[in-house]
Amino acid sequence: MLSVTDLHVSYGAINALSGISFTIEQGAIVTLIGGNGAGKTTTLRTISGLLRAKTGTVTFLGEDISATAAHQIVARGLCHVPEGRMVFSNLSVDENLAMGAYLQTDAARNARNRDYVFTIFPRLKERLRQTAGTLSGGVQQMLAIGRALMGNPKFLMLDEPSLGIAPRLISTIFEKIVEINRERGITILLVEQNANLALEVSSYAFALETGRIVMHGDSKKLRADPQLKAAYLGG
Repeated sequence: MLSVTDLHVSYGAINALSGISFTIEQGAIVTLIGGNGAGKTTTLRTISGLLRAKTGTVTFLGEDISATAAHQIVARGLCHVPEGRMVFSNLSVDENLAMGAYLQTDAARNARNRDYVFTIFPRLKERLRQTAGTLSGGVQQMLAIGRALMGNPKFLMLDEPSLGIAPRLISTIFEKIVEINRERGITILLVEQNANLALEVSSYAFALETGRIVMHGDSKKLRADPQLKAAYLGG
């Protein structure tokens, strides 16, 4: 469904990605793990068109989107939930969800997507008129994911969904991520500092280190790998 080939991305003189390549099959949950500065967020931002690669290609559903504008990538069904949630803090929950559907023109489908968001995140329905900036971190994360679902995605990228969330809500968020994948068939690319949790919910994983993929494979096998455990799992 998604193919990244020999991607090089720089911030000025600093190389953030140094020729990474990977593919993601339709219907999978795949995770990128690695320490701070490994290039995980840069990878997502480049795929979604927020950054431009120096060289390399990103192919989505058979089309090269390397030079495609970010809003056009969203319109093709690839949606990005950014690190830090980035909800519109001065708008209500209802208005944030409407912004997620900004490019959608099918009113009936919008209504179905909205109903699904409220089914999977009932707290959002309870807080429709509440200003997004006054929500807890966990409910803001629900809103950020719900807003992306309003874009009718085929492919969903989630950047650090557990960041800044109360521990009691983290498991709920990840249960919902798995539910979205299973119920809607949405392919998910997950970036998550909590490598244990990321490997638990994903089927395949890539480990990034200073802009390079240093290890990849079946998530269950990687969880048991002594080298990866020592580097990322505290074992």
